[in-house]
Amino acid sequence: MTAASPHSDSLVVLFGATAGAYGAKLGSDERELILLVWQVVDLHSKKVGTLHKCLVKADNLELSDECGEVTGLTPEGLSKAEPLDRVLQQFSQLVSSDLKALGRNTYTFCTDGQLLIRQVLHPEASKKNLLLSDCFYSFYDLRKEFHDCYPNVAPVKDQTIQSMAEYIGFRINEAEEDFGVWQVKAMVAIIFSMLPDTCVADHRFTVPETVKYKYETGPCSKSEAVDSETVIRARGLPWQSSDQDIARFFKGLNIAKGGVALCLNAQGRRNGEALVRFVNSEQRDLALERHKHHMGSRYIEVYKATGEEFLKIAGGTSNEVAQFLSKENQVIIRMRGLPFTATPEDVLGFLGPECPVTGGKEGLLFVKYPDGRPTGDAFVLFACEEYAQNALKKHKEILGKRYIELFRSTAAEVQQVLNRYMSTPLIPTLPTPIIPVMPPPYTIAAGSVRDCVRLRGLPYTAGIDDILEFMGDATADIKPHGVHMVLNQQGRPSGDAFIQMKSSDRAFLVAQKCHKKMMKDRYVEVFQCSGEEMNFVLMGGTLNRSGLSPPPCKLPCLSPPAYAFQTAAAVIPTEAALYQSQALLPQTRSQQASAAVAAAAAAAAAASPAVTYYPTQAAQLYMNYTAYYPSPPVSPTTVGYITAPQAAVAAAASATHTPMLPQPGALVRMQGLPYNAGMKEILSFFQGYQLHGDSILLLYNFSGQPSGEALVTFPSLDSAKKAVAERSGCHLGRHCVELCLI
Repeated sequence: MTAASPHSDSLVVLFGATAGAYGAKLGSDERELILLVWQVVDLHSKKVGTLHKCLVKADNLELSDECGEVTGLTPEGLSKAEPLDRVLQQFSQLVSSDLKALGRNTYTFCTDGQLLIRQVLHPEASKKNLLLSDCFYSFYDLRKEFHDCYPNVAPVKDQTIQSMAEYIGFRINEAEEDFGVWQVKAMVAIIFSMLPDTCVADHRFTVPETVKYKYETGPCSKSEAVDSETVIRARGLPWQSSDQDIARFFKGLNIAKGGVALCLNAQGRRNGEALVRFVNSEQRDLALERHKHHMGSRYIEVYKATGEEFLKIAGGTSNEVAQFLSKENQVIIRMRGLPFTATPEDVLGFLGPECPVTGGKEGLLFVKYPDGRPTGDAFVLFACEEYAQNALKKHKEILGKRYIELFRSTAAEVQQVLNRYMSTPLIPTLPTPIIPVMPPPYTIAAGSVRDCVRLRGLPYTAGIDDILEFMGDATADIKPHGVHMVLNQQGRPSGDAFIQMKSSDRAFLVAQKCHKKMMKDRYVEVFQCSGEEMNFVLMGGTLNRSGLSPPPCKLPCLSPPAYAFQTAAAVIPTEAALYQSQALLPQTRSQQASAAVAAAAAAAAAASPAVTYYPTQAAQLYMNYTAYYPSPPVSPTTVGYITAPQAAVAAAASATHTPMLPQPGALVRMQGLPYNAGMKEILSFFQGYQLHGDSILLLYNFSGQPSGEALVTFPSLDSAKKAVAERSGCHLGRHCVELCLI
């Protein structure tokens, strides 16, 4: 079989058209290829082979008005053609035959510009899972070659086949020739005009354009210079997409080594965006033409970005990370949920011989906090896709007493995760307080009693008065100094707040009555939590499967030297910054208004003092460091926040002390539920066990998202044991559901 060669003696002049846009917009609308025309040219003898024209049957035979008018093709004619894979086979056979007739063996494509190869053939072949032969990975751009030969002509981007033909004096008669045929004939004439003995410039075809076979991974240093004219931002990506998926979306375009950086949000989850760096501005401009092209069923938005933005995401300074990523062309897998005592030997044993790690222990990178404590995350290098796939099959298998999650990762994600974990808290970047305030030693109650609520999604302009108004009658049940506002890393309101209630029953009722209630133009989510959980989050800790983890810095460093750090309660940190800001504090709060608020909590409102919900000098503001805790997308957690059914809410409203689970019987925990599973699906799963809606409590994580778990109350211990024996390990949808008796 003949082969394509960048230094061949023959060219295959190739022209094509799609069912949509034509000319400079070819391929920009994702329409399929419908026409290929080609002819072999012997550069030495100046002989040509047979001119071939071949129609291609597209999956969608509908033609745009422009296409029908310009090409003269019809859906009826295309319906009789062969699909692309068959046409490519015929193309290979016919080219081989023509080359043999001319006494040649190798060839290189020559096309009118970049679009046919880069924006049509490669993307369509990728979507249809067709493997293009080597000849499609190098080609000559006739417009660039013509400009090299005739430097005084118009710029490359302004060139057309007609303008080049007119320059050399070649007459085109579009009326006498079929569409595609006259273009190829004109291109052949233009090529002959540039060959030695014809052109004084003695032009030779020696340096073809190339298309990268695959995306190359690699590290990026923050000191590296990145041209802003080479970077784009892709938005709307599926959360599970990897760097290879993004490279496939841009198939045909040359992405720089290590040029795909998946973006993480403040919580460390992939946010559906990526920054992509290309080898030059020409490739970047072609990438922008793929705006709103599709990845699966989702369309992807493509915008310009800057080199500074790319370095912020992908750049790193750690020598340890640089050394880890220095091994080129490796597949990176992220492991999450490792026991804190896990050693490299434990991880290698978990992965097993079927997925050997590159370099053994050197192919492992454990993620740690600045003080050296393990985070439970690690990155692993594999030499090939096969080993990585074998590793991914171990997703949610057990190491020690914990199940381990495995995800595809990227070099840029390694940099981001390490940068975030190793970053010190950004307290020094907070603005200087307007009035320096040393807070009184108010303490935050800690404990497992769920007598607190978290407000999430507050308007950023919301202050204490707005929260009290939002709480309504429940304001009377707030503890003194019980409203705690949370700041983001920039020292601004984060949209979160914690409120300490007088009892768990009051907190439960507030969470039920106020959840998704509107404040100004936003709905606010309200979740019940414990003082211990509130305390740890306010002080920078995180919630994970094992319960509570301290913040990624030493807790004593967060407390002012003047106050002792007690284990029973956390002292408010001075460094969290306390302000008398109009956005957070009212100018005055009359005793009459305060007494009216307090009246619901006291029998003699007139005699009772005004209720203070926050310190008189300043609000309690907290820098929340959970933004420094990255994690893979949709990683489940077992820290559940129970949303009770309506009957339980009604019972709680009519009783002083109502348990969360009023039903008698035995309790079974369900794990591994689909995140969209509801009461109906769970009742169907337990069909025949005589359950009803009030028997089921879905569990939610700290962000208010389904955790994939539920608690089910059975009428008796025997029926619960029977359900565990019969239904544990059964599937709900595609998920294997585990049951355990509590």
